[in-house]
Amino acid sequence: MAAEIYYGKSNVSVYRTYATPLKGLTAIPESGFTERSNNLLAVDVDVRVFGNAFLPAYTEGDNTMVVATDTMKNFILEESVNYMGATMEGLLEMLGQRFLSTYSDMEWVRMTGREIPFASASSNDNLYSMGNSDYTTATLDIKRNGGGFVVSDHQCGRVGFKLVKLTGSAFAGFDRDRYTTLEERPDRLLYVFMDMYWKYADPAVMLDPQHSGYVAAEQIRDLACYTFNDFVSMSIQHLMYEIGTRTLERFPQLIEVGFDGQNRTWDPGFTSTQDKKVRSYCDPRPPYGSLGLVLRRD
Repeated sequence: MAAEIYYGKSNVSVYRTYATPLKGLTAIPESGFTERSNNLLAVDVDVRVFGNAFLPAYTEGDNTMVVATDTMKNFILEESVNYMGATMEGLLEMLGQRFLSTYSDMEWVRMTGREIPFASASSNDNLYSMGNSDYTTATLDIKRNGGGFVVSDHQCGRVGFKLVKLTGSAFAGFDRDRYTTLEERPDRLLYVFMDMYWKYADPAVMLDPQHSGYVAAEQIRDLACYTFNDFVSMSIQHLMYEIGTRTLERFPQLIEVGFDGQNRTWDPGFTSTQDKKVRSYCDPRPPYGSLGLVLRRD
């Protein structure tokens, strides 16, 4: 019978001190983010290894060719010290290439990183505190290409947005039938959870050490927040489409932007009799609306 396998190590926490600062970004008007000190580059790393050479470990219990996942953890930690770049994507590319260079039986690897968010808590970037709910992610597939290596696929992301807008959102004009009890809301409080993902037309732009075409996830975050605040949406679908459209307009080097969204709007409690803007809310029941969108350039 045919088999397809992978194995690897997950949740390798890498706290790399004094990485190369991220500079040279192209500024956008919606964001004040232009550089990052990288005194603390904290990433949760996964590696998945693909290759039929490891199949005997499954079929025969023969571990002769197996690189222990604990070895992979140590490999990631030691090689991270040698990283001279400034981005998570660059770190993942370097680790993937070095895995393939070191272990010839690995056909290809998938490297995934998730930012462990720390925010500066001092003026000299020496004291940090855990950051907000959203954080950066990236996944790179790295394969052999002749005598070298190539990034065959990738996806960058900013996930874990939890955004609430008190006014300037609506949900009205939707289909109604005998099952419908939801009232139309021409102006509502809107609380959304949202993950955003994007791809470059050319991964080389993402990995260019000059960074002039690199899109920092902090810029994506600021652009999404600016749009949410600026735009009067008729639904979460409408909001996501507007954020996606503005993202592709602002960053021509991107070929795709996608969303996973959740409607977590609070249930209304009571309204003040003196001022209708003064209201109370509580968390909603567990069921929530889920929404997805992917926009690609033609």
